[in-house]
Amino acid sequence: MVTITSKSIGDPDRFLTFADLSSRFDTLPGTPQSEGCVVLIVRRREGGRRETPERLRLTAEGGVAGDAWSERQPDPAGQIAVMQANVAMLIANGQPLTLFGDNLFLDLGLSVENLPHGSRVRVGAAMLEITPKAHNGCHKFQARFGSDALRFVSHKELRHLNLRGIYMRVLEPGDVGVGDWVHVISRAGPHP
Repeated sequence: MVTITSKSIGDPDRFLTFADLSSRFDTLPGTPQSEGCVVLIVRRREGGRRETPERLRLTAEGGVAGDAWSERQPDPAGQIAVMQANVAMLIANGQPLTLFGDNLFLDLGLSVENLPHGSRVRVGAAMLEITPKAHNGCHKFQARFGSDALRFVSHKELRHLNLRGIYMRVLEPGDVGVGDWVHVISRAGPHP
């Protein structure tokens, strides 16, 4: 098994073109908008080494228990990085989802229309809030999934879908496990 760290790069043979990403995205099955589930949990350890625990605790002080985020000078608006699981699988194209570096992969629509900033979501036993911090692709994202993938998640006509993901912060601590339900409790803006 290959160890994934923050310095890991992707397999160029797995990179999809912008056209492939667009056409495959259009054929993805519908994503739940109000109730979904946790597909994967990732904790980033020392040196950016990724772990995939089945269950862990989310806290208001540290976000994902044991994650490197709390060891850096943490910005509460970037406490937990979240990605829509089916979009991550599309972009990864067979590569491990741990390459992304996000903490939670959810079977739930993350668009601005569905989850505007300030919306609240129950994930397992924890209550999380969507923050306004933009979750953008960067040079690491490009090295892992290719320049077309970066262009795809950043495309102005798709940006409202939050294909690169969103950030959440913990309002109420609680345990979260793979397979746990995710419920949208409140939406801060217009409902879809």
